[in-house]
Amino acid sequence: MTGDPSRRAEQARRVAVTSPRTAAARRPRYPATREIDEQTHLGEVYMRSLLRTQFRLAMFVCTVLGCVVGGLPLLFLLIPRLRESELLGVPLPWAVLGGLIYPAFVAGAWLYVRQAERNERHFADLVERR
Repeated sequence: MTGDPSRRAEQARRVAVTSPRTAAARRPRYPATREIDEQTHLGEVYMRSLLRTQFRLAMFVCTVLGCVVGGLPLLFLLIPRLRESELLGVPLPWAVLGGLIYPAFVAGAWLYVRQAERNERHFADLVERR
């Protein structure tokens, strides 16, 4: 090996220092699930975080669906031509309110369940990583 002789001498003088207490007592590590089960302050923080996330999701889905359902009468009020038109012989407002709203509710419910399960998976990952 070629190189600087002073560097080689420096490497030869290095000594590994080890502690005689290699089996030192370590602080027991409690899993976060135990913190939650025992309802400690940290467990409460974890649970509050999950509940807050789920609540925000529920409020978002309800707000979107509420705006859609609440906005339809306003839309029909502001645009009289929509109010007077028909779909397959049924007035458009009745067709929309009677048939097209339900798929929106199903889609909102599907979105909520999917996102809520994703939030729970992230929470479980967070708890397991700790």
